Amino acid sequence: MSAYSRLLIAGFTLLGLLGCKEPSHDTAIKKQGFVYCGQDTPTTLNPQLTDGGLTAETLSAQIFDRLLLLDPISHKPLPDLAKSWTISDDGLVYTFKLRDNVPFQHTTWFTPTRPMNADDVVFSFERIIDPDHPFHNISGGRYPWFESLGFADIIESITAKDDHTVQFALKRPDNSFLSNLATSYAVIYSKQYGEQLLKSGRVDLIDSKPIGTGPFYVEQFIPNDLIRLKRNNDYWQGAAPMEQVVFDISARGMGNLAKLLSTECDVLSSPVASQLPVISNNDNYKLLAQTGMNVSFLALNTERSPLNKLEVREAINYAINRKTLLNSVYYGTATEAKSLLPPMSWAYNHDSKALSYNPAKAKQLLDAAGYDYKQVLTMWVPLEPRPYNPSPRKTAELIQANLKAVGVNVALHHQETIGRVGLTDTTKYDMVLAGWIADNGDPDNFLRPLLSCNAKKAGLNVANWCDLSFDNLLEIALRTNKQDQRQAYYQQAQDIIDQQVPVIPLAHGVHFQAHNKSLGGLQMDPFGTRSFSSVYRIE
Repeated sequence: MSAYSRLLIAGFTLLGLLGCKEPSHDTAIKKQGFVYCGQDTPTTLNPQLTDGGLTAETLSAQIFDRLLLLDPISHKPLPDLAKSWTISDDGLVYTFKLRDNVPFQHTTWFTPTRPMNADDVVFSFERIIDPDHPFHNISGGRYPWFESLGFADIIESITAKDDHTVQFALKRPDNSFLSNLATSYAVIYSKQYGEQLLKSGRVDLIDSKPIGTGPFYVEQFIPNDLIRLKRNNDYWQGAAPMEQVVFDISARGMGNLAKLLSTECDVLSSPVASQLPVISNNDNYKLLAQTGMNVSFLALNTERSPLNKLEVREAINYAINRKTLLNSVYYGTATEAKSLLPPMSWAYNHDSKALSYNPAKAKQLLDAAGYDYKQVLTMWVPLEPRPYNPSPRKTAELIQANLKAVGVNVALHHQETIGRVGLTDTTKYDMVLAGWIADNGDPDNFLRPLLSCNAKKAGLNVANWCDLSFDNLLEIALRTNKQDQRQAYYQQAQDIIDQQVPVIPLAHGVHFQAHNKSLGGLQMDPFGTRSFSSVYRIE
């Protein structure tokens, strides 16, 4: 039976979900905005505090602006709040000229008295890097994405030269610096709002009722239920057509596909592969696809026996049949991963010597390592579908069966979501099924947050792997201006990953998004950070 035939069978089976549907959502929302479904339940609305998920990948672009944006095709930085910038000859000083008269959001709890200026930029980044900043320790004081890059270690100073000029001085050259400022994590907050919260003693509200300059502001946040955004009528690029956007983050009632088909949701992010025929064969819906800068992978805890032995890690790699995963989980919509970097990356190593499927070789390596076949390894598995892995449970079960075939017993531990922060206790797991969506087009954005020594300290490197040779290559690449030399360094770094096997790349997925045909203006990009400021209702 073909993959597409299985897709159709799975898809038509899902239609049975619609036999008992809940009432459609409030007609007022239908007229004035739209409902978005299909991503995780956030614990914070501040993307600086996260390492991905709904807050960073979708909410950030609605609530906040950044100094820079990324061109979805070239991946080059573009102006946003910064209208221009210059770089000193030694690559150590970046000077940004800010736009005039960009207003912050006006809400029932905050009325700005001035537009965005350089002080707000300094406030937003010093919160991250300065332990003595009054807001640094709010909400836990961890900034995992920035910590994984060693961001605080490269900043010498951030200075407001005047209201419309801000200067970043670096301790060493960093060719990824502009790209990092264009990510959804590098958002600009209102310093004036922070000062108001300090006076009122409610500093915690800065992350649950944030103020930015984006096209929408937060009106309501009910954890595990919904997030309601309202239109910022003073948005500097013009008010959005939609008056509100509601994010359905509840797990109650029907599944997300059923919510889409019953019109309870207007947009479904990341439908799983088996749902695609139901959507594409229904004239009421449009299905968008974007080749993503992403990767799914299996992280091996290199600090825990027996995975601290290279032979065992190699054996697990040889035992996994990626082609079966592509056929049974992705239904042919993904490409096999031989590296953490996707093939569209300019630094991708086309000569990768990553290990391929060979169960006989796996068994041979296990025997040579003196593997104890009676032991049971643990694998932590998220249940939430993501663009890089539409069905983590099924992926884990297939890997479990592959490993069982060579004598490796694995117990699966399912969780609704698994954030990489907090997994640094090496006594809790042997393997983690994980993935990554790039925040920008620089190869450093894949390799450093996932496998650097800084990422290990930050709790993002769940392989608990630290290799100084690997880190040195990343550092040299950042300081080299010539792209062909940078490419050579990144390919050497990929060779080290191939040799040491701290992670096993599985697949590069396609990001799908479905929406009701009555919506127009929805767009996608490789980084999943598109604003809803241009979305409108056709009917």
